[in-house]
Amino acid sequence: MTAVNAPRPPRTSPAPRMHVIETYFECCGFDHTFLQGGTSVYLWNLSRTFAARGHRVSIVTPAHGRLEDLRGRYDVEDLPYDDAYTLPVALDTRVWRGFPSEVRLPLRTTAHRIRLDGVDLYFLSNEYLDRLPDTFYPPYSAKGRDLVFFKPLVFQVDCVRFLRAWFGQERAIVHAHEPYYHHLLPAALRADPTKLVVSNVQSNMPIAKKVYAPEVERLFELLGVDVKLPGPDPEPDVPAAVVQYQQRTHLHYTYPPDHVALYELTAEHADLIDFLSPGQLDFYASFRDTPFEALFRRLPIADVVRRNAHKMFVGGCAISDQWLAWDPEGVDRTEVLGGLGLDAELPTFFHNARYAVHHKGQVELVRAVDRVLGEGLAANFVIRCISGAGIDDPYFHEVAARHAGRLHLEWERVPEERVFAYAAASDFALFPSKFEMDTFLIAQGEAMAAGAVPIATDQRGMEHFRHADGPDTTTGFAVNRSFAEDDELLVAALADRIRRAAALWSEEPDRYRELSRRASAVARVFTWDHCADLHLAAFTDLWEGRPPVLSPELALRHGWFDLLPDDLGYDRQAAADAAVDHGDLDAYARHAPLDTDAARRIFRAAWLRADFAACERVLARVPGAVPPAEVTALRERRRVSGTRLEYRLPHAERVEVVGARRDSDRALPEVTTLERTAPGVFTGEVPADGAQLLLTLSSGRVTWDEVRHV
Repeated sequence: MTAVNAPRPPRTSPAPRMHVIETYFECCGFDHTFLQGGTSVYLWNLSRTFAARGHRVSIVTPAHGRLEDLRGRYDVEDLPYDDAYTLPVALDTRVWRGFPSEVRLPLRTTAHRIRLDGVDLYFLSNEYLDRLPDTFYPPYSAKGRDLVFFKPLVFQVDCVRFLRAWFGQERAIVHAHEPYYHHLLPAALRADPTKLVVSNVQSNMPIAKKVYAPEVERLFELLGVDVKLPGPDPEPDVPAAVVQYQQRTHLHYTYPPDHVALYELTAEHADLIDFLSPGQLDFYASFRDTPFEALFRRLPIADVVRRNAHKMFVGGCAISDQWLAWDPEGVDRTEVLGGLGLDAELPTFFHNARYAVHHKGQVELVRAVDRVLGEGLAANFVIRCISGAGIDDPYFHEVAARHAGRLHLEWERVPEERVFAYAAASDFALFPSKFEMDTFLIAQGEAMAAGAVPIATDQRGMEHFRHADGPDTTTGFAVNRSFAEDDELLVAALADRIRRAAALWSEEPDRYRELSRRASAVARVFTWDHCADLHLAAFTDLWEGRPPVLSPELALRHGWFDLLPDDLGYDRQAAADAAVDHGDLDAYARHAPLDTDAARRIFRAAWLRADFAACERVLARVPGAVPPAEVTALRERRRVSGTRLEYRLPHAERVEVVGARRDSDRALPEVTTLERTAPGVFTGEVPADGAQLLLTLSSGRVTWDEVRHV
């Protein structure tokens, strides 16, 4: 089978010189005074590397009202481009109360260019694109109140018009980033054979995130795009409690029927879909083992993913050249830690991320640190939660005060050299990110490159750092994924890993040094040259007209057995093993005999996943294959007496009762946690009319079961 991004055979002719046009709402990584987010750094590093390889590279981005600032430091060329038009924006009056159903924005857009490091940077400027010069991005609070909320939409339309007018019939690959900021581009450019569009998924934004369909239709009309938008989604065949619960997962929200999914617009019309890591691609393809998985499978967006899976590839991400160039051995540990009031003779743990308590797992992190230090653990902690407005949670400051001399807490932006010194002076790096929001996590890679052993969440988007590997290849310690706020399971796991790490450092120094060397070696593979190699291989195939093909390996990983080629050009045993993993009896029978042993394997794999429907299918299909004791465990896992439930599942760590609210589909559901009375045994009250059970397994999988009253 061909793996995703498997090495291609050597080329027999030189790679073509391509024109790559990068476009995003913020492409200002060339100047730290402009920098707002990580995507900007990614774009600049990748663009420079493309240019160094001999390709023509252009960047198109808003000026954000900073042209005069730029003129003070760069040679800014004012281009002969003057585009005056009126932008119609359809408004959802349920949100934009007091506004008309459509506003018309008169715009006059100019273009300006800076040539730097072999890259042409084009800045578009008009009344809307020049607003918010300090923050660039409209605050969410502007929605329904201030038309500046549509600044990113203005940029999309201006970008399409500029690409058409300035580059005309020049052949180019348009590499657009984040569906929310480019959902108009693939459809708008699809009729132009000279423009090939690669959509890049930078963050794990909810895959079914939607926008007001009349807004999109009106702009497509302006741009001359002949695309029929999909109709309303049918009601998903899942209990209301499962739908309502998704708001707690940050993975899915419910929208009115007159909205359209952003990812559908980009995936259906782009030529390729680019991801930052193999794990991110896999996560976005199936949401496997998450509370959203069951609902996702029943949404139309799941079919969008399958239809376009052949376009998906991993372009990768990287650690900055500067971090890889700095020498950790040149950092004076005693000076750095002593300067923070810490004891350099103790094992030291480091965290560095923006202040995002749920995304970054920082509430659980601080609780775990408080717990282990309160127990008397001899260790240091350097915790950076970066925020221009400071840390507003008093608990963080209370913990720092309680453990003065052991915990250094800071939130200010500091020179990068100082952050590197912190990482190089530390022994372990803590990254308990949650909700699968991190897609590559450069900060973890940076700390590992400096020699810090990771303690991190086993998220799919971070698995390339190999902290969740087996003992022979692991780089550190893993904790299970978390899809809950203020998650006690995560707190306990972090505290446990911190204790184990400190013991390793003091009692097994040779093993610690081995992990440190391995962590650094793994992280240092992620260079911008490697990232450029991955992108240029995919871009070259596209440029030369070779259509993308779905790899059988990807299809098998996600259980898309119906998408496998008819000629069986793949490993039959691998297909049978995948069928076991997915509990697909029909797929297994197509590739191997569905005998008693096979049925038992499928049953036991499904039992470990808490896929009880698959277990029941095995019992119906191959009677007698499963030992009676295992059938009894399946059938008697729920014991209900009145409103009292006893739930038994040996590999469950937590069981929650989720009941739907009746007043609104958008209301948060009622959630209560059953008491864990013994390993694998949970008891508590349940509603008389039934409820859904949310199971968190010891493997980290989160899935659903239901209460049935007899």
